[in-house]
Amino acid sequence: MRIDYDKLVQTALDGQEIKREDALAILEDPDVNVLRLTAAAGEVRIAYFGKKVMIHQINNIQNGLCPEDCGYCGQSKVSDAKINKYPMKSEEDIIKEAYEAKARGAYRYCMVASGRGPSDRAIEKLTHVIRRIREEVDIKTCLSAGIVNEEQIKKLKEAGLDRLNHNLNTSERHTPDIVSTHTYQDRKNTIMAANKAGLSTCSGIIVGMGETDDDILDVAYALNEMKVPSIPVNFLIPVKGNPLYDFNQLTPERCLRILCAFRFINPKAELRMGGGREGHLRGLQSLALYPANSLFVEGYLLTRGDKADKVYQMIHDAGFEADNEEGYDRNLSSADKFTIDGDPNIMNPDTASNQQ
Repeated sequence: MRIDYDKLVQTALDGQEIKREDALAILEDPDVNVLRLTAAAGEVRIAYFGKKVMIHQINNIQNGLCPEDCGYCGQSKVSDAKINKYPMKSEEDIIKEAYEAKARGAYRYCMVASGRGPSDRAIEKLTHVIRRIREEVDIKTCLSAGIVNEEQIKKLKEAGLDRLNHNLNTSERHTPDIVSTHTYQDRKNTIMAANKAGLSTCSGIIVGMGETDDDILDVAYALNEMKVPSIPVNFLIPVKGNPLYDFNQLTPERCLRILCAFRFINPKAELRMGGGREGHLRGLQSLALYPANSLFVEGYLLTRGDKADKVYQMIHDAGFEADNEEGYDRNLSSADKFTIDGDPNIMNPDTASNQQ
């Protein structure tokens, strides 16, 4: 089918849902003019977010020791990936790294704790940490801690947490193919509980796990239905030792198409190039800033990402502006003064282009 790019833009700007057949064409029509598609997605992105790019920083505050069997994750009980496992970091370490994230110009500091979900004791510690970060560091916060119940969410919100992350990761149909220890509905329930408590949410997808185009769109439309304001699109990286290794599904153009589809389906959402952007988008990362208005800097949960200087240069070269760049301390050396997870804890995949 022939895509009407102008109609796609107008539909998104009018706040209407694009037809599924149009969304499928974005992903699979070989005759799509990808440059025109990207420019059209850019019109929507600029209408809602201007040329600002939000920088996010991840801190892996608890690593491994997870009872879940997510096949894509090096921290799961079924992975043989070589990682440095440790319980939750000390309060002082987490706060110190919040200061460092702010010095990197990060708009939001994202704390991630492995495991099925936090204990009440862990919530007690996290709420205290979040209060201190809000009062002492003055940086926005996001927490990803697995399945969280309504009472725990209320406590996090009262402590000043800005956003709770819990990714859908894939469609309801495809979920049993990647994990058996929890369900799609478990994940959806966490997002809905946060919505009910009035806490902003962040939820996204991992692509490249053997899913179909319909699986991708199921997630995009589900996030729109739940009005999720922040959506990370992650690209699976082959990590040796993980049951889900490499489905050979992703090319730079396909990644760009997926980001464009998510932008048209979720026009008002903060759309993030997540883990794996360096290795999968490669030379198209600058173009991806047209549909996406957010990205991570310096690394992900288990692997390194591009250094901050390189990311800022890419943003500038593409004609965009990094939000909160005035807070970026250019005298900080990524190599010797800043760590995300402590050097011993970060994996380097065998292939330099494969980073997540």
